[in-house]
Order: sequence, then C-alpha cells, then structure tokens
Amino acid sequence: MLRQALVFTDMDGTLLDHHSYDYTPALNMLDVLKSKQIPVIPTTSKTKAELDVLMADLKLSGPLIVENGAAVYIPKYLFTSKPSGCLEKSGFWVKEFTNPRSHWLHLLAKLHDQFTGEFLQFSTMSNQQIIEHTGLDEKSAQLANTRLYSEPVKWLGTPERQTQFVTKLQQLGATVLQGGRFLGVSGFCDKGKALVWLVEAYQSELGNSATLSIALGDSNNDVAMLNASDIAVRVKSPSHPFPTLSRIAGIYDSTLYGPAGWSECLTKILVSEC
Repeated sequence: MLRQALVFTDMDGTLLDHHSYDYTPALNMLDVLKSKQIPVIPTTSKTKAELDVLMADLKLSGPLIVENGAAVYIPKYLFTSKPSGCLEKSGFWVKEFTNPRSHWLHLLAKLHDQFTGEFLQFSTMSNQQIIEHTGLDEKSAQLANTRLYSEPVKWLGTPERQTQFVTKLQQLGATVLQGGRFLGVSGFCDKGKALVWLVEAYQSELGNSATLSIALGDSNNDVAMLNASDIAVRVKSPSHPFPTLSRIAGIYDSTLYGPAGWSECLTKILVSEC
C-alpha cells in the first residue's frame, strides 16, 4: 500500500516569500498536491485568524497547526470521529498543547523592569508598530495580534542580554523559539510535537495505514518539525543560514528561496518518494 503523504509547511519564508509574502511560485505545486489528495498543513507561528484568510487564498482545506505548535485544528468533516484529547470549536476538532496567551503575558510583565526598553511585544505594540516590524498590511497586522496561546517578542537589545532574557523566561516555565523576525513565547509545545500528534491522529483515522510526513521550513523555530518528520526540507532564506538539524538522513536543501525552493524540493520528493 502506498503511504499517505502529509505535507507540513512553515509559512513565512517558506511557502510565503520572506520579504513580500508572495506565494505565486508555489501555486503549480499546490495544484499538483491537491490532485494527488496530499494535504498541505500550515505549521506556523501564525494565528488561526491569519490562517483562515491565507488558506482561503491558497484554497487549502485541511488541518492547520498554529502559533508554533500550540494547537492543532482539524476540520470536523475530515475525520469520522473526534481524535483523542480534542475539544470541539466552531467546526473544528482542536488539540491544545499549552496555556492561553494571558499566562505568557503575565510572565513577560514580571521581566519588564529588568529589561526596560530592550524588547517589544505584540500585546503592547500599536498596529502601526506591528506593521513596521513585520511588513504586513493593516488588516494582516490586526489578525497577527489575535493570538490565543503565545506572545511574539521583538528583541531590541544585545545578543548577550537576549540570552539572559530567554533564560529568565525559561526559568519561569516558558519555551522561547527564535523565528524569522520574533521570539515566540509560549509553553512546552513546538511544531514537532504537534506534527507527531497529527500524524498519529491520521494513522488512527486511516486504520493505522502508513503515512509519509514531509516537513518544510527555513528557520530555527522549524527545527523540531524538521527533525520529527520522515522527510525534512530546508528552504533557503535570504536572511539566515539553513537551520541545524540533529538528523543526517532524509534531508533536502533547496537552492532557490522561499516558495520557489518549496516547489523545487517537493517536485524532487514526489518523483523519488511518493
């Protein structure tokens, strides 16, 4: 039996261009994957509200993993029964892996006096500041601030002080992930844990049929996902080197940037693996 392929993809800098957020170079491959009934599963730091808009634009209708693995949303119609540990919310089965945003805001408030002027956070930034630091348009910036499980932090200080800041947060029980632009502050969750859980949910739904998980990402907050997948794709970035992985096999590195590199590697994988 052929394995059911599942494509887990980061968005910013991977399926979306790092600078322009354009996804045009990926459209043909998205059509190919749809024709082969291979789900494309956004696995991203973005919010559910942001992904609702993006998935409509990209014509994606499968599961989604939000806020760096904080929660998995599965459209109810995709599965015949509720996966273990899920809540039902607005037509989705939702698996939550961490505390709500308010918990992480409380922890950050404890560090304000120690790191005055050294960081910005979404919850206290104006929409215009979010636009300036993300390059998003006004509506997209508003959606980016509808976080449910995490808080993005823009570090302004020195690398040495950032290390101290991250250590303090970890001591308070937070997990801090470095993304393309922001530190993501949340709980003991990551894209890898969410990927593993969703793969197991698919296997249960399919009657333990084999799956082939393909993960694509460009930055350090993708490492857990890239290490946990059957096949890892590191997409070339114009702003930073490939993330370092603990695995040595099953890795594809793109020669092209962003969505062009995304399509480049998936083309190779479909030929050789699927």
